[in-house]
Amino acid sequence: MSTDEVSDCCGPGYASPAEAIKAPREKLLYTVALYTGTGIQKPDYLATLDADPDSPSHGQVIHRLEMPQIGDELHHTGWNACSSCHGDTSMDRQYLLLPGVRSNNIYVVDTASDPRAPRLHTVIDGDEIKAKANLSGPHTIHCLGTEIIISFLGDASGEAPGGYLHVNKDFEIVGRWENSMGDIPFGYDFWYQPRHNVMISSEWAAPNTFMPGFDLEEVGHLKYGRRLHVWDFEKREPIQTMYLGEDGLLPLEVKFLHDPDSTHGFCCAALSSNVIHFWKGEDGAWEWEKTVDVENQLHPEWPIPLPGVMSALLVSMDDRYLYINNWLHGDMRQYDITDPHNPVLTGQVWMGGLLGKAPEVNGVEVAGGPQMFQLSLDGKRLYVTTSLFSTWDNQFYPDIRTKGGVMMMIDCDVENGGMSINEDFMVDFGQEPNGPSRCHETRYPGGDCTSDIWL
Repeated sequence: MSTDEVSDCCGPGYASPAEAIKAPREKLLYTVALYTGTGIQKPDYLATLDADPDSPSHGQVIHRLEMPQIGDELHHTGWNACSSCHGDTSMDRQYLLLPGVRSNNIYVVDTASDPRAPRLHTVIDGDEIKAKANLSGPHTIHCLGTEIIISFLGDASGEAPGGYLHVNKDFEIVGRWENSMGDIPFGYDFWYQPRHNVMISSEWAAPNTFMPGFDLEEVGHLKYGRRLHVWDFEKREPIQTMYLGEDGLLPLEVKFLHDPDSTHGFCCAALSSNVIHFWKGEDGAWEWEKTVDVENQLHPEWPIPLPGVMSALLVSMDDRYLYINNWLHGDMRQYDITDPHNPVLTGQVWMGGLLGKAPEVNGVEVAGGPQMFQLSLDGKRLYVTTSLFSTWDNQFYPDIRTKGGVMMMIDCDVENGGMSINEDFMVDFGQEPNGPSRCHETRYPGGDCTSDIWL
């Protein structure tokens, strides 16, 4: 199926990356906010932010949808439908799914009935997921036509490798999506390219390993991942493993280019602080290379040089720029990837971090470092939050418990490259009504740069 043939799918979906770039500016942001790990006995919630620069409440939280219980650890989110919904015009990007990594519950939120005040639609019960699919630790969500697949990092007891949950459009559990996990030891993120019948998945660790906090010795004991896995998407089974070794310690987020004809993609290796570039070779086998290497930095309070901890990455909708973070160093970077084999650094800004280069931004002390980020469809605005995972936050940035997280906006030069922090935008989650919370992933109504996969 060509890109043109899916022009009307998914209601607010886009027929192609080029169409998405021309979409109207985002007016609302949906950001998960957490009280898990703060000591405040309140539920995590979905914060709706006003992103309209002409609005009097621009940059403010205008609605909070609390979850039904305390301690979910909301983390990554995903839509029920995207631009790869196979021409099904009955589908609409109405529901945002919010998994609780600790509770295993998946909350389905209706964002369309009242976009400024989303409401809870239904809950996919975490205990039912454990019973029916033997899975725990939900992470990445992608729509699969009219269906949904969700990566889980562990089995029901919290041990790796986990697997993939298959949910239908009515949010009923179908069962496990994969036919085999092969020899995969760990799960985490994934992205697929349907024109090439391929999915690439990455590795973090078992929930029982990462949930209590980070222990460097466990990396040496091989309790954290260092591989990327290539899947036959139609057969739903892994067919090749790319072992990254010391260059790919903790390979986390993985993204293909948005061009559905491309086989090029990128992954960030958090502890190695490297960007891994992968592609399909002429002989049909998948290849990889290290294209960005962020050097560790000396720190007086660290017994070893401080790694950047590159924990997230995304590709602009036009496939020109790659954005990465260094959560512990405190910088965001922009690379021109016109030649994916040779990224060129074109922008860098500092916010928070342990190197002390920008402890304050727009008058607010930043506890934490740049962590999750979402790029506007036109590539001009990058929204950045500061929380990674509650126990890791508390371990590396203990002040975040009392200061809370923040959201900042970076203005991006899409013509010449370059980044600058917007001085008129700052969402301080340390000032929330129930006390300081921390913020993680952000999405927009109608889809965003990390949702859509095209046919």
